[in-house]
Amino acid sequence: MYAVIQTGGKQYRVEEGTTLKIEKLELGMGDSVEFDNVLMVQSDDAVKIGQPYVDGSKVTATVTAQGRHKKVKIIKFKRRKHHMKQMGHRQYYTEVQITGISA
Repeated sequence: MYAVIQTGGKQYRVEEGTTLKIEKLELGMGDSVEFDNVLMVQSDDAVKIGQPYVDGSKVTATVTAQGRHKKVKIIKFKRRKHHMKQMGHRQYYTEVQITGISA
C-alpha cells in the first residue's frame, strides 16, 4: 500500500516504514504528525484518486530528526565586467518516518 501526499509545496510517494526529508515543521523529535492532503491511495486491488484530495484518508508519521541540507553555492559571474557574486544557502528540513496509511 502506498500513497501520494502533498506537504511544503511538494508531492511525495510514501509507503509504511519509509523515511523522507520534507520542508521544516515546527515539531520536536518523536512527535507525531498527520498529513491530510492525500492525493492518491493505492491499496491491494484498488486505486483511489482525489479531486483534489481523497476524502477521509490520512498518513501518519513520526519526526525522527531536524536538520539542514548540504550547502548550495550560487555564483553570478559576468565576464570582462569585473563582476562576480557568491552566495550560499542551506535549507532546513524535518526527517519523518511514515507509520501508517489509512484510506
